[in-house]
Amino acid sequence: MNVPPPAAVLHALPAGARVVVRYRLGEGFTDVLGYLVEAADAEVTVAGRRGNVTVPYHLVTAAKEVPPPPAPRAPRR
Repeated sequence: MNVPPPAAVLHALPAGARVVVRYRLGEGFTDVLGYLVEAADAEVTVAGRRGNVTVPYHLVTAAKEVPPPPAPRAPRR
């Protein structure tokens, strides 16, 4: 199975696509879920819940497009 590198996945998506990006942070990993702002030559920027997150590609270990968030639930009665 030939899986494209994360940078290729991100470059193929349009700005505004909803994505999740897993990247190295210190000794572990973390994710950012949000909307693709820019897939530049050396880094990717994602608008997450806590603001824009810019990650160099050499730290990215996985990336994919994800579906839109679910609709808000109705209030309890």
